[in-house]
Amino acid sequence: MKYYDKLIFDLSKEGRQGYSLPANKWEALVSELPAGLLRAEAPALPQVSELDVVRHYTNLSQMNFGVDSGFYPLGSCTMKYNPKINEEIAAMPAFAGLHPLQPAGTVQGVLRLYKELSHALSEITGMAEFTLDPFAGAHGELTGLMIIRQYHMSRGDLKRTKVIVPDSAHGTNPASAAVCGLEIVQVKSKENGLVDVEDLKPLLDDTIAGIMMTNPNTLGLFEKDIKEIAALVHDCGGLLYYDGANMNPLIGMVRPGDMGFDVLHLNLHKSFSTPHGGGGPGSGPVGVAAHLAQHLPVPKVVEDEDGLLHVVGDDPMTCGQISGFMGNFGVLLRAYTYILMLGKQNVRMVGPLAVLGANYIKESLKDCYKLPIESVCKHEFVFDGLLDQSTGVTTLDIAKRLLDYGFHAPTIYFPLLFHQAIMIEPTETESKETLDGFIEIMRHIAAEAISDPESLKTAPHTTPVRRLDETTAARQPVLKVKDMN
Repeated sequence: MKYYDKLIFDLSKEGRQGYSLPANKWEALVSELPAGLLRAEAPALPQVSELDVVRHYTNLSQMNFGVDSGFYPLGSCTMKYNPKINEEIAAMPAFAGLHPLQPAGTVQGVLRLYKELSHALSEITGMAEFTLDPFAGAHGELTGLMIIRQYHMSRGDLKRTKVIVPDSAHGTNPASAAVCGLEIVQVKSKENGLVDVEDLKPLLDDTIAGIMMTNPNTLGLFEKDIKEIAALVHDCGGLLYYDGANMNPLIGMVRPGDMGFDVLHLNLHKSFSTPHGGGGPGSGPVGVAAHLAQHLPVPKVVEDEDGLLHVVGDDPMTCGQISGFMGNFGVLLRAYTYILMLGKQNVRMVGPLAVLGANYIKESLKDCYKLPIESVCKHEFVFDGLLDQSTGVTTLDIAKRLLDYGFHAPTIYFPLLFHQAIMIEPTETESKETLDGFIEIMRHIAAEAISDPESLKTAPHTTPVRRLDETTAARQPVLKVKDMN
């Protein structure tokens, strides 16, 4: 065992301390805690020096993979670089020290930021108004569906209890609809990966509340029939919901509102640069067309005739309250900073560069990896494993081998349309040199699969932890050190 592989408990020596404090001259003023709040015995913390503590946390940080340390080509996840100015602004005491219960008169600047970010997102998406309250993408989906349901209920149209979801949709779409008490109806995709309009038509009747779509879809393909789909759904009285998880390639170029969508959510922690993973942080603002604005959740920020901003918590037409206060302010602040930093002209570069990078990788690798759908993609694309699968090397093997070469694995085995799916998204923030390095290693791995398949099947070889039994780890996790032996 190497020194830096040891647990901090292995380095513990009784009596060793990492700090010393002067005697407390105010001890007489300190109130004793009630006995019922005290431990029966001291916690079994390691006793180590300051140097050991620093090395412990530094080594732990280097054992993980992050977008600041390497290329993160996760399809469907948009793991783009987070500019450090975002963090500097978010850490400013004037923002970090705010309390959500402060009177509106003391936080006019913050409320103005809320309004300006809402306006910027409306301009980018073609929506009339936004709420920034939802805490995540799936939370935004639920909020959007609640707005759709409230819209139909406010008109007495109570039969509309079904939501159409494409078979290529993100898994959160049917889950969110079910949580909202709506029935899911699936529409099939054609061989080219796009929604089958002919399969959609028979599904449309007066029970349909709406359709949930991602455009470009989960395969990274633009739904070319979106205007016809919008007309068909609207003609039957339904609404269109836009899943903004794939908004990145459209930023500055195409607006969902112009396609006919009535409601959408955005993932600020994807398209607008805040880093995410491991459960957070996140933000899923929801935008709506003008005829749905009254159904947005409360609280709302409104401006009076004197230009003062107020927080309004009552509205008889609202879909309700979906968060404790007014959203994940730290993520909103980072997104606001990111948009201002880019400015109007540079925002228009985000989508084209994301599309260029994805197509560059796709075209450079399609002679080694199976491309099931030959088409220009948007921000991401999907391979179906290796072109030569005779050696039995799987997508999982490829993903594990990439770790040996310093790259995070792409999304694998999703979408479910392809058995050996490898979903790659480079984002616009990666340089051509980084993309070339990834392409080189992917080609090298494809060659290894033929010349030395065992090196892939036993990968990774250089990581702190070798290949795990992921099924057992998920179903029977070992969470205590003493249970590992």
